[in-house]
Amino acid sequence: MDIRTDLAVESISGGELPEGVQRTVRGSAFAITEIVISDETGAEAVGKERGRYVTLEGESLSRFSDDYEDMAQELAGELTRLVPDGEILVVGLGNNDITPDAIGPQTVSRVLATRHLQDELGGEEERFLTSLRRVSAFAGGVLGQTGIETAELVRAVVGELRPAGVIAVDALACSDISRLGTTIQLTDTGISPGSGVSNARKELSERILGVPVIAVGVPTVVDMHTIVRSLTGDELPPDTQNMLVTPRDIDRLTERASQLIAFGINLALQPTLSFEDVRGLF
Repeated sequence: MDIRTDLAVESISGGELPEGVQRTVRGSAFAITEIVISDETGAEAVGKERGRYVTLEGESLSRFSDDYEDMAQELAGELTRLVPDGEILVVGLGNNDITPDAIGPQTVSRVLATRHLQDELGGEEERFLTSLRRVSAFAGGVLGQTGIETAELVRAVVGELRPAGVIAVDALACSDISRLGTTIQLTDTGISPGSGVSNARKELSERILGVPVIAVGVPTVVDMHTIVRSLTGDELPPDTQNMLVTPRDIDRLTERASQLIAFGINLALQPTLSFEDVRGLF
């Protein structure tokens, strides 16, 4: 049965892991599952690229939790384990005019960009700024808006800036409706924008860009055919119209999920800043 999902945790069915796949669990503010695909046998069995996939699951991200600071710090800790040292480029993928696809652009708008600051300020400010990692951020829109593949834009920027790594933030698709808007996936394998909704564009990966690409995403949609198949096990007639389903509070989910991801990115990239410092940026 072909279940459409971007989540590695949903691509492993049953309790027995395929050869070449390891799974560990941890976490306190989130239930965290890390899946490591170590060889081509595991990659073929799971249908994902070799690498690490970290899934953080909790309550709906559309609501503010009493554990919000712990969630942000735990997300930052998981990102820190994946992101290389040095200058980082943060890219927001997706279309800011389509709410379920706006996680990337809205996250980038909250990321602390510091690459330019040492050239702009001096004196006491310069001494403080030397403690900040150089970070740049942009959201380039989608092919239908610009006529340019996102991968082409990112590759051009990476070629000019030469960062140590890229963090790409995007909306994802899932197959289990309980994970819709409750899950964050991190992976060091990069991403193919739109792959979860059968609109895959050119991939963003270390193979293409020449630097590590850490993908961060939240599932905001699930297609109707996948819901029916996953709940009933039955195939729909081939002429059945399909549609994408998104939570009814998608506006609030997109806003708050992007804020949480931005918190995690800022805390991970700027460890000299406290949670209160980062909160002052919003």
